[in-house]
Amino acid sequence: MGYRDSPPPPHLRELVECAWVVDGPPEPVRVLPDGCMDLIEMSGRVMVAGPDTASSVNQRGREGFVGFRFRPGVLPRLLDVPASELRDGRVPLADLGVKCARDRTLTELTTALAADEPARETAPWSINQLHHITERLDACAAVAEVADEAGWSSRTLQRQCAAVYGYGPATLRRILRFRRAVRLLDDGAGTAAAAAMAGFSDQPHLHREVRDLTGMSLATLRQVSGQNRSIDVPSGSVTVA
Repeated sequence: MGYRDSPPPPHLRELVECAWVVDGPPEPVRVLPDGCMDLIEMSGRVMVAGPDTASSVNQRGREGFVGFRFRPGVLPRLLDVPASELRDGRVPLADLGVKCARDRTLTELTTALAADEPARETAPWSINQLHHITERLDACAAVAEVADEAGWSSRTLQRQCAAVYGYGPATLRRILRFRRAVRLLDDGAGTAAAAAMAGFSDQPHLHREVRDLTGMSLATLRQVSGQNRSIDVPSGSVTVA
């Protein structure tokens, strides 16, 4: 009971970070931003969870959910919808003009979406380029440096990132750094070690970012994150509120 995730089907691992299910008694959950987007099957329909810029608290009922968490920047290219139009949103897939049979599993749906040629606006880069740019920003590389490596101007990278990730490269880098720190803290790292390994300038920097992105103190985040890691209608990692 509760939240459980598992590796996606082998042929989708380049696109999907994990498959997940959440069930059990009703409880509030706090969704944390992580740079990802999800497809969620609930109440007989599929919802799209856009990229979050801050945490939110949702009340989950008794119904269980299943979902796919997509790697950063992947789902917009499959939907042909700019991520910026889905930022901080939860939208029925049918409302985006994507036809989805009710009896189609998330695996079948994702496979079908991946078979179509993506639109240039939401897929300006190859999938390998996408993963490389994500990895460089996750490593806290400077935006100008990433743009220069790709042969683009910083303005071009900024515009493309809005369509691909839902926000600019600096915001994505910030969210990925936060996500990395949360994982380190969940694994038992001390605050100083987590701040240093995640790429923060110091412990106060980590404290400020946690407050800005979650509305909680670091101590409270560590407490609720240690209780459980769950999902309600997420675009990423979640803790019991």
